[in-house]
Amino acid sequence: MTVITTFKEKRREKQIKYERSVLRDLSINTLKERVRQYFGTTNIASSMIMNTGIEEACYDVALEAFLLGAKFSKFGYHGESMEDVRIRCFREEHHLIDTLYNFLLYWGNGQEGAMSESLYYLCEQYIHVWWREGYEKGQRRHKLRLH
Repeated sequence: MTVITTFKEKRREKQIKYERSVLRDLSINTLKERVRQYFGTTNIASSMIMNTGIEEACYDVALEAFLLGAKFSKFGYHGESMEDVRIRCFREEHHLIDTLYNFLLYWGNGQEGAMSESLYYLCEQYIHVWWREGYEKGQRRHKLRLH
């Protein structure tokens, strides 16, 4: 008796396998350093970074941005520029920025009123850096035929 699998299941298995292989290149120390680099200097986030839940949320969003960049790197490998590829995934990237920003605002201590615009720009830069790093790692994997 044979087992019947659907196309969705096979695609999901392949996606998980690719994500695991891409995440092997990433270190936890890099995640920690980048969170402190971007959010450790602000008045709002300096008190919140001590909370491990908020720090882990930053890690989660960074990993999602990294995987998004790696996923869309196949278009860059086939000849599109990085900016064109970034426009392709604008909606997903913007969702990640909004998610992180709203999470930080929600868990803030009420000090974010005057600083909310600068906090949004920090979130935007943080997500873009992780997206770009994932994009570059994904392109390297495509060039080496490791996809």
